[in-house]
Amino acid sequence: MNVLIASPLRSYTGAAEVTAHGATLGELLADLDRAFPGIRFRMVDEQDRIRRHIRIFVNGGAVLELGTALGAADEICIVQALSGG
Repeated sequence: MNVLIASPLRSYTGAAEVTAHGATLGELLADLDRAFPGIRFRMVDEQDRIRRHIRIFVNGGAVLELGTALGAADEICIVQALSGG
């Protein structure tokens, strides 16, 4: 699957776009972590939930659960929410 990576996470991948595999979002993130060690921890917390400041979209729709099923042709977009005052 094609995975678009947010700018703050590109220090792990070295690219804006990478390829990863998995039947679920959790498996895809584990595959990304095998290729780019440490990236999963930046997206998933100790309770195995997507961190509050991370948004993940599958084919343009927001996904909140790691158990979400993925298809081989899906496009994944990982973005980091910005805040400030």
